[in-house]
Amino acid sequence: MDGTVERMAYVGLGSNVGDRLANLVAATEMLDGDGCRVTVASSVYETEPVGYADQDWFLNAVVGVGVRATVRNFHARLKGIEADMGRRSRHRWGPREIDLDLLLFEGETVQDDTLTIPHPRMHERAFVMRPLAEIAPDVTAPSMPATAHEVLNRLNDPAEVRLAYPSTVLAPASQARRKA
Repeated sequence: MDGTVERMAYVGLGSNVGDRLANLVAATEMLDGDGCRVTVASSVYETEPVGYADQDWFLNAVVGVGVRATVRNFHARLKGIEADMGRRSRHRWGPREIDLDLLLFEGETVQDDTLTIPHPRMHERAFVMRPLAEIAPDVTAPSMPATAHEVLNRLNDPAEVRLAYPSTVLAPASQARRKA
């Protein structure tokens, strides 16, 4: 994208409109390329809505992406993928075709009107911490009081999060080629 050194980013994916799994798969495929390389994907979890209960349950996952871009360029890419996939503005925490949240970006802390990295509420949400701890149990961030695995074990989030699909459904194409 802009030739910078590759750094690891973690992206939360969510969908509760249309074919939820197909939306997650398509977003993962769109992330892989043009200076970005999806290196790892979590299992997919079916999760109870948080903040606005009168909607369908979500499918959620987290992917690790090797990124050769600035944090702002990568964030813009995520927003572009959401737009390309038809995400419509409804209301906060409402239904969405696809939601791509930049959770962590190696070596970056940002806080302004358009972007906060690390994601400010990720350590409070089981639908984020369970898949993040699955693929990066030892990752830490300034906003988290411990590693992802430790935060998950201490988390007191009443929202239900249940395994829906194994990590192989979102596995990057490069991983599938290596296993073949």
